[in-house]
Amino acid sequence: MTHPLEPLVTAAFADRALLSKPEHREAVLAAIAGLDDGTLRIAEKGAAGWTVNVWLKEAVLLYFGIAEMKVWEVGPFEFHDKLPLKKDLAKAGVRVVPPGTVRYGAYIEAGAVVMPGFVNIGARVGAGTMVDTWATVGSCAQVGRSVHLSGGVGLGGVLEPPSARPVIVEDGAFIGSRAIVVEGVVVEEEAVLGANTVLTASTRIIDVTGPEPREWKGRIPARSVVIPGSVPKQFPAGTYNVPCALIIGQRSESTDRKTSLNQALRDFAVAV
Repeated sequence: MTHPLEPLVTAAFADRALLSKPEHREAVLAAIAGLDDGTLRIAEKGAAGWTVNVWLKEAVLLYFGIAEMKVWEVGPFEFHDKLPLKKDLAKAGVRVVPPGTVRYGAYIEAGAVVMPGFVNIGARVGAGTMVDTWATVGSCAQVGRSVHLSGGVGLGGVLEPPSARPVIVEDGAFIGSRAIVVEGVVVEEEAVLGANTVLTASTRIIDVTGPEPREWKGRIPARSVVIPGSVPKQFPAGTYNVPCALIIGQRSESTDRKTSLNQALRDFAVAV
């Protein structure tokens, strides 16, 4: 079913002159307010997988065009930006540790914790999730419940083109320190990424647990335990190793998430 704001936003994205009309401008503002309070979201998971609400990504891009640069003062700190910070954190049941930053237009579920990291507009962070120190949740990234983003993790923002899938980390996943996930890669439920794992849309993801390698791109299968690896590639100047990701095992389905995670790290010596 089409949301009532969608035609107004889509029309304005096709013709920016329409933003001079109150109904189109107000539709953009209402869309961002919906992202901020969680009634709307950039991407949703259904039976057929993840679906991107393209019009909401269009609204985010339009919002940058109509928002005005302002000076924001927070205690001794001063910011000069178009987007204010998210408010009413206590009412929402969200903990944000100074100088952690959550921009307006992002939604954080009750029980989530943001250490001194950054959550950008359009992003969504689920209940019980930890965004650890200097971790970044980029624009429109979707992070599920009970996820741990370790220190320095980078989830890239995906705004353009509006149809592009954002970075998605599903429920119960554990992302190790300094891991990077960009370009719309999906980390499925309860997967574990070891420290310094880098995933882009073109990264080869190779399952090495069986007699023959199996390969994916753009998706880490559920409950996989993943570490950085490398594979040889021929160039005009010779053969060199290029990064890949190696699936070296699976988290146990017979144990709870905490025990399974600890066992995965113990069994496979995954750095976090």
